[in-house]
Amino acid sequence: MTRPSLTHLSPDATPADIVAVLRADGALIIDDAMAPRMLHRLRDEIMPYVRATPVGMDDFTGRRTTRTGALAARSAACRELILDPRLTGACEAFLLPFADRYQLHLTQLIRIMDGQGVQPLHRDRLAWGGWLRPDIEPQLNTIWAVTDFTEANGATRVVPGSNRWEETRVPDESEIGFAEMRAGSVLVYSGSVIHGGGANVSGADRCGLNITYCLGWLRQEENQYLACPPEVAKDFAPELRDLLGYAMGSYALGYFTPPLPPGEGPEVVPPEWLFSGRAEAWGDGLYDRVAARAAEGAM
Repeated sequence: MTRPSLTHLSPDATPADIVAVLRADGALIIDDAMAPRMLHRLRDEIMPYVRATPVGMDDFTGRRTTRTGALAARSAACRELILDPRLTGACEAFLLPFADRYQLHLTQLIRIMDGQGVQPLHRDRLAWGGWLRPDIEPQLNTIWAVTDFTEANGATRVVPGSNRWEETRVPDESEIGFAEMRAGSVLVYSGSVIHGGGANVSGADRCGLNITYCLGWLRQEENQYLACPPEVAKDFAPELRDLLGYAMGSYALGYFTPPLPPGEGPEVVPPEWLFSGRAEAWGDGLYDRVAARAAEGAM
């Protein structure tokens, strides 16, 4: 059987290169996107947590699969990958037509162990049920290969082009490809493309780092405020804190009132106030962008 293959881009791919393939096919691979030294650091930092993680409790999460989260808090290497300019640039082009800001949706190390069967095929956008309009793309997702990905060890199954299909269309086996790639490469895919973990019959683990971004007005799958509370996030770069959600999602999304005694603090502040103590950071220019979009009839 001839199966479809995914487009492979070189490490110097630009955000424009990535988005062009993403819009057409829904998925692509950037080969050798992570330097070997970074890959070694990542493994050293996250594998102790992975080895301590129990397997899933159902067929979707995987009874021979572990899923380790809170990796922005646990791994400095993961924090660097979250801010990879190729991918944040792609997020800007791919997601900002639908929102004023994008945010971090999920960090998770997925370890598919020997004996795990195929995961049911699905679209990640269904995390929000069926409530989003089909023409709104809510996510840009990545799976960084921490080990080699092969068909035998459970490489992600992907249906190229299914991001443009009708919701009810079901792929047949000839339309399902495999995201085979070397360790250090990254699979980039949209929330609308059909995919699922493969079966592992290799005798060894397959590990992939799932970092996902979504529109700033949507609820995140991984609660970043609890995974990375202010006492942890205070030491992060400001741009990473913004991605975690410590920033206004739009002009009036995300403000709070500090829990202080009467008269001892401002009444309404943006999330950045937690780290700067300054209330004038309101909106980070979002009001001007929202007003401009309204004037253009986009709202």
